[in-house]
Amino acid sequence: MMGGGIKTHKDLDAWREAMALAKAVYDWTQRFPKEEVYGLTAQLRRAAVSVPCNIAEGAARGSKKEFAQFLFVALGSLSETETLVLLAQELLSCDGSDILGRIERLRKMLIGLIKSVRGSREGRLTHAS
Repeated sequence: MMGGGIKTHKDLDAWREAMALAKAVYDWTQRFPKEEVYGLTAQLRRAAVSVPCNIAEGAARGSKKEFAQFLFVALGSLSETETLVLLAQELLSCDGSDILGRIERLRKMLIGLIKSVRGSREGRLTHAS
């Protein structure tokens, strides 16, 4: 299903960047107050982990259409992660600028990958931000 030199999801730059984001979220949330462990911390970690998982699952599917669907789910999880980071910044007064920068880079990568998988006919993806 994947073309070129891509053999598995591990060959995708977007997957590697998503893994780095998930690790960064884990590191960042370790500094959250202990009372947030079952609240914002857990939800933020789940959302961040969902991004590389959906990229991997989509890459393992047999069709470009299915791969694109999973990439859109990953993009949704990325937006959820971003929302939770912004909320954490507001509620906990902690700086999430590094995480937000990673999210923006990954968003661009995912949009590019979706366009590549689906073909460049999807103009609506260009306005995402």
